[in-house]
Amino acid sequence: MNAADLGLPVDVPSTALFTDQYELTMLQAALRSGTADRRSVFEVFTRRLPDGRRYGVVAGTGRVLDAVENFRFDAGVIGFLRDQGIVDEPTLQWLASYRFGGDIWGYPEGEVYFPGSPILRVEGSFAECVLLETVILSILNHDSAIAAAASRMSTAAAGRRLIEMGARRTHELAAVASARAAYVGGFSSTSDLAAGFRYAIPTVGTSAHAFTLLHDSERDAFRAQVDSLGRGTTLLVDTYDVAEAVRTAVEIAGPELGAVRIDSGDLLLVAHRVRQQLDELGATNTKIVVTSDLDEYAIASLAAAPVDAYGVGTQLVTGSGHPTCSMVYKLVARARSADPKAPLEPVVKKSLGAKSSIGGRKWAARRVDAHGVAEAEVIGLHAVPPELVDRQLLVELVKGGEIVAREPLDTARERHTAALAGLPMSALQLSKGEPVLPTEYV
Repeated sequence: MNAADLGLPVDVPSTALFTDQYELTMLQAALRSGTADRRSVFEVFTRRLPDGRRYGVVAGTGRVLDAVENFRFDAGVIGFLRDQGIVDEPTLQWLASYRFGGDIWGYPEGEVYFPGSPILRVEGSFAECVLLETVILSILNHDSAIAAAASRMSTAAAGRRLIEMGARRTHELAAVASARAAYVGGFSSTSDLAAGFRYAIPTVGTSAHAFTLLHDSERDAFRAQVDSLGRGTTLLVDTYDVAEAVRTAVEIAGPELGAVRIDSGDLLLVAHRVRQQLDELGATNTKIVVTSDLDEYAIASLAAAPVDAYGVGTQLVTGSGHPTCSMVYKLVARARSADPKAPLEPVVKKSLGAKSSIGGRKWAARRVDAHGVAEAEVIGLHAVPPELVDRQLLVELVKGGEIVAREPLDTARERHTAALAGLPMSALQLSKGEPVLPTEYV
């Protein structure tokens, strides 16, 4: 059984309309002009990292593969396009049999990236590649922004548990994607059940203030929760008086009380007081969980507090101030004819300002120093230097239209941990700075 079987809005039967209209009007014009079948290469990259960030995190790759596989123009979609007069009949006939049959290479999920990194490379005919622009960018820009925020928060937490709890702060489908990206970036669990169902992310949750307020007294609320969920539950202790709540919680659950949660006030001060009180009451193994609009800076400020876990919502699902990565999808090479043997020629948009780019089909590798620490992101158009052959970053994701690189989400999560460990230590600083690795073109 999967999400679609249950009717949950976490899967869709087709991703074909997750696009902009001009993708289809370009297709129509290219079909008419005879250029639609020219072999083409598109690349996803960003010209800069969000202000002050030292690295980016690739997330959403697995969702991109799902989106490409489900990019189908079924009868309902074709009917909509026909009724609205979006494209002409020959184009509709072409779309009705659309299946992406090209190749996709990219940075594996969980890897880090820098300005200019060819995060994804899509190769095939112009027609089949151009249609994927919007859905690919939509996924990568969103998920990579969340994963980058999660990564910074994980660094700030220094090994303490992080709980994703932002579902109520974003669109219901974005909440599922956010939980997934947060898990890649270092969070250990989510409160969102759809994310747990869809991606097997561990889920957690016990009660809110409303449950305490429902009862005639805090004691009654705690008793009801412990009777239902057991002594190992987490009790919310800041509805009324924190000290009294902690005392009552331990009286009811005993020293086996799993955790208490603090959701307001001076978290640093309150956490110290609660820890002291718990210890005095014999609940030395009871954990302390803090929530309350945390971001990476607030988490870092609690480093000296006796906190065991952080619950993060709004700041996480909005990318902690950077809800997109400004990734773009650009045609970088194409053939002069539809002949499959026609050589690829670099193409590039020439423009003023900061929108320039580099044409040509690229490879990427990460050069390391004598200690194995990364020192540069190297991007090239020609042969890969022998010393960088084993340091290449792009992996094959789709071959001839077939997905070849699906992997468990835990693999991406572990990859991110390894990628961070290979960067200079300054990458983990939360203060604003330049990208920790320079981008070199060869």
